[in-house]
Amino acid sequence: LDLFPGVPCWSPSGRLVRIADEGGARVLAVGERPLTGPQLHVRAVLDVTEDDVLVSASAGAEAESPETGEVHVYRVNELGVERVSQEPGVHSAVRAGGVTVLVSAALDRPGARARVRRDGKETATVTSYAEDPGLTPRVTLVEGGARKIPCAVLMPQDYAGDSPLPVLLDPYGGPHGQRVVAAHNPHLTSQWFADQGFAVVVADGRGTPGRSPAWEKAVRDDLAAVVLQDQVDALQALAEDFPLDLSRVGIRGWSFGGYLAALAVLRRPDVFHAAVVGAPVTDLRLYDTHYQERYLGHPDEQPAVYRRNSLVDDEGLVDAAEPHRPMMIIHGLADDNVVVAHSLRLSSALLAAGRPHEVLPLSGVTHMTPQETVAENLLRLQLDFLRRALKLG
Repeated sequence: LDLFPGVPCWSPSGRLVRIADEGGARVLAVGERPLTGPQLHVRAVLDVTEDDVLVSASAGAEAESPETGEVHVYRVNELGVERVSQEPGVHSAVRAGGVTVLVSAALDRPGARARVRRDGKETATVTSYAEDPGLTPRVTLVEGGARKIPCAVLMPQDYAGDSPLPVLLDPYGGPHGQRVVAAHNPHLTSQWFADQGFAVVVADGRGTPGRSPAWEKAVRDDLAAVVLQDQVDALQALAEDFPLDLSRVGIRGWSFGGYLAALAVLRRPDVFHAAVVGAPVTDLRLYDTHYQERYLGHPDEQPAVYRRNSLVDDEGLVDAAEPHRPMMIIHGLADDNVVVAHSLRLSSALLAAGRPHEVLPLSGVTHMTPQETVAENLLRLQLDFLRRALKLG
């Protein structure tokens, strides 16, 4: 069962409005009739009137252009589909009383711009007083490898192309988390790391949203091998077109991204040489039922599936390969989402296996680090670890 914003709902005439997977595409349907096809991947219903349905959607499998990382707003009815947003970027909207407020983010400017439209014409712009972040991402959005994995590559602002750069993968990589987006602010942290001398790679492999139903559902019974392989494939494909030093590859991530970072150095140490592992899920039996059972089934019925996808089990590390790679584990002790027992079990298993690692416990911190000073210093500690682990001088 897939849940989408704005649906199910009823049209003013009493017809059911829904988003459905039909013919390999994610479509808008009103009543029994699909109103969109494989050109669009419908993501949310924003408003419903008797005349049309306002939706947000990204490019579908049969779109003329992949429009990597973009999300647009469309008016849809029985007569066809009309794009409301025009410029490249990530767009959403609200509509009421004949007035549409279009909110747009783009790669070339920080924050979001809100414009008021009536009768198809722009009538006003809502001024933003958000603080300028002071960073401008030097980002290229591309597709990598045979599966055309959506990727973002970020280079240092002062990079002149004189030599290959050490690489830092910065993924989320799992369900419900799209990181490759055509917007400025989501790339700020990655750009900060790039400005410290890395080529930063972000790849949205199978399991991430925004591409197709099959792409999202490819991780059924396999949150490990499929997801990790796409990171490896994207990295190796991008190295053909970008100055990446594959002898110095680090990876960092948080939550599912932390799980993926640990998975990378434990199972593919031939590719990855150091990992920053933030708030990772390590024993999948310990995580939320509604999330894990959606992808892996019931643990009592599929114990082998849970073991294969976990980093640790009751016997220690699962399928860990040689050689050992440096790992920094970070976890908030007040985390009520991914409880700290996950990181404690991973550290215990690493110790039992004779694998040196670093553990950074964060007192009073939950799953994320909203405190400005803590967040800033945490980035600096990660940078220090990566420089030491990758021997960057």
